[in-house]
Amino acid sequence: MIITRTEDEINKLREAGKIVGLAHKYAQQFLKPGVTTKEIDDKIKEFILSKGCTCSFEGLYGFPGANCISINNEVVHGIPGDRVIQDGDIIKLDIGACYQGYHGDSAWSYIVGTPKSEKDVKLLERTEEALMAGLAAIHDGCTTGDIGAAVEKVAHKYNLGVVKELVGHGVGDKVHMDPDVPNYGKEHKGPVLHTGNVIAVEPMLNLGTADIYMLDDDWTIVTDDDKNSAHFEHTVLVTENGYEILTRRDIELDPEDVVK
Repeated sequence: MIITRTEDEINKLREAGKIVGLAHKYAQQFLKPGVTTKEIDDKIKEFILSKGCTCSFEGLYGFPGANCISINNEVVHGIPGDRVIQDGDIIKLDIGACYQGYHGDSAWSYIVGTPKSEKDVKLLERTEEALMAGLAAIHDGCTTGDIGAAVEKVAHKYNLGVVKELVGHGVGDKVHMDPDVPNYGKEHKGPVLHTGNVIAVEPMLNLGTADIYMLDDDWTIVTDDDKNSAHFEHTVLVTENGYEILTRRDIELDPEDVVK
């Protein structure tokens, strides 16, 4: 069942989304060669707690971290640990925050330091383009197929692999809710979305094959050909004529949160 949110729920979702967007800005300050993924995870968790939220992913389904941090050929669900970030790595931060029982969820991909190749730069640009294309298809009465078809069109334009086993989803008082929002599909097919619905759209696109597999840690998903992957995600509110991004990236950090 797809839930239509009340104004009070939407305001809580806005606050959760705001903190997620700010957490990404905060985390970017620490994305440097020589830092471990556990150190990044700890910094993000500390920030989220300081803003009166909790980490949505901490312990979710047994996940052994507070945030998902995936590197290079890792698509999603990377476990924070002692792995050291290298110059040129693609880092995917998937951050969730819970405010008064309601969640915000956003993933973003970053290149640390100097890019290793132009292909990596283009991969990130084009996956973000796919995200925005998917969002542009959203309005009252659209379908999840409209969103997926728009994402897939961009991916195919650039010959990128579309991960099909992992999808976007509804967001609310749980992190994952109905409906599934695939990154592929046909226009006018799938569940219909209406004003007041909240979903996460999250393209996961690969430089090579779309095929993936899970590592022995039972969490980390990697590309089958070891080529790099990118992941971009926003939580959005469906509105009458379009959408509102809840996990906004245009809000400035408080001065005390800026690393000198």
